[in-house]
Amino acid sequence: MPENAYPSFCPVAMAAKVLEPRWTMLVLCEMWSGSTRFNEIQRGVPGMSPGLLSKRLKSMEAMGLVQRRNQAACGHAEYVTTPRADELEPIVQTLGEWAHRNVEQDVSLEYLDARVLMWNIRRKIKRSELPIDKCVIQFTLHNLPDETVNYWIVIKPGIETDLCYVNPGLNVDLFVISQLRALTSAWMGHTSFEHELADETITLVGHSGLARTMTKWLVKSSFANRSDVTT
Repeated sequence: MPENAYPSFCPVAMAAKVLEPRWTMLVLCEMWSGSTRFNEIQRGVPGMSPGLLSKRLKSMEAMGLVQRRNQAACGHAEYVTTPRADELEPIVQTLGEWAHRNVEQDVSLEYLDARVLMWNIRRKIKRSELPIDKCVIQFTLHNLPDETVNYWIVIKPGIETDLCYVNPGLNVDLFVISQLRALTSAWMGHTSFEHELADETITLVGHSGLARTMTKWLVKSSFANRSDVTT
């Protein structure tokens, strides 16, 4: 038997063969979060090249995890998870919860990715908690020692919350100025937004209602656990 081969009769080995190819679980997580189009999935997993994502989707389709649907009306293909893949969702969620509890905070925050963070923040905005139904929120993130990036979340009634990587030219209602590590840590539940605001690693400037209610409309990661929070 080749050194890198698993014993094929072992069910755990069979599961590993399906899930171990790099990015597979992250692609599934992005699809479980609602992304169906190729570009949407890639925005949620920006470390993948388009070529690799295309290859991985084809292999996942061959394994019965993903189904490709051609939408004739709009000319776009959509990818959806199959019932076989959906059985894996609570298992992958539990795996993430285990890692969140057991991997050291410094290790989990070693490799930060502003795009992944902002893509996930965008979809976790709780619009019912916003004091105004139309707003633009600019995030200015400092990744020490010298990198600064800007993102704009645009919220309009009847339209899905949008994330812009370039200035959309709209009036900004709230500026969120933060160290990337601080925002990531608070969103993941390693610390709290209240803690980071008190330490001034996160600063809010602009609409007082948006600033006052930020901890209500900016919903943390599903892996965040209040019992793990540093105060």
